[in-house]
Amino acid sequence: MSSTPALVWQADALAPALQALLPGLRVEIVASTGSTNTDLCERLRGGEATPVLRVAEAQTAGRGRAGRSWISAAGASLTFSLALPLSPRDWSGLSLALGAALADAIEPQPARLQLKWPNDLWLRDAPHAWRKLGGILIETVPLPRGDRACVVGVGLNVQPLAGVGGMDSGCAGVQEIAPALDAPALLARVAPVLAGALLRFEREGLAPFAAAYAGRDLLRGRVVRAAHGDSSVGVVEGVAEGIDADGALRLRHAAGVALLVGGEVGVRPAAAARED
Repeated sequence: MSSTPALVWQADALAPALQALLPGLRVEIVASTGSTNTDLCERLRGGEATPVLRVAEAQTAGRGRAGRSWISAAGASLTFSLALPLSPRDWSGLSLALGAALADAIEPQPARLQLKWPNDLWLRDAPHAWRKLGGILIETVPLPRGDRACVVGVGLNVQPLAGVGGMDSGCAGVQEIAPALDAPALLARVAPVLAGALLRFEREGLAPFAAAYAGRDLLRGRVVRAAHGDSSVGVVEGVAEGIDADGALRLRHAAGVALLVGGEVGVRPAAAARED
């Protein structure tokens, strides 16, 4: 489902910057689609492996982590996906690396924009108060010759969105940090950074991004509850101690240190949290 975009995206100006990193890349911009990630995953499964940046002013079936829906609105959101063949030695920590790269592109000096493990960007309002600003959804698809392609979906609120279901903390927008950035200008800023980060991760893994992630780690030093994906582990509560070399969340609890590689993590109320 698509029609003529309402905003001025200047795709012809953006394409050369991306093609310098990813030769042959196409830039596609549509007014509306179900999900840019779904669109590109379906193409990859059909045998198309050309790098593509697909932008939708609005998504009717946008997806977040764990199958959640992602609300977007034309002009108030930036939703796009980047698909490309990728062959890192280890995929661990990719969402953390990309989150750090995106945050640095949006707000170069670490201040309010923070990262919530494993794939969210949150805006800090006070020592114990945050609002969600964006998220990253990563999917991989096997290619016929045996390697894989990666589809990175990014959803960023340009303006704060009101009345979003399931977001008791509220939603933040990029324009609270950079008022001059509309959706097209934000895309022009973050898309080349994202492409470069993907290529660097392919070569070097998580290590080059670890310090940037640590500087924006929302959970570090805070009491959190983790509903672990492994039912034998169940719910673990403890103090987050950052990430390990593979991107697992270190959680110190009564019995020692747990390394979390999946599951859901929730920040405890402010009264139970420890200051950084």
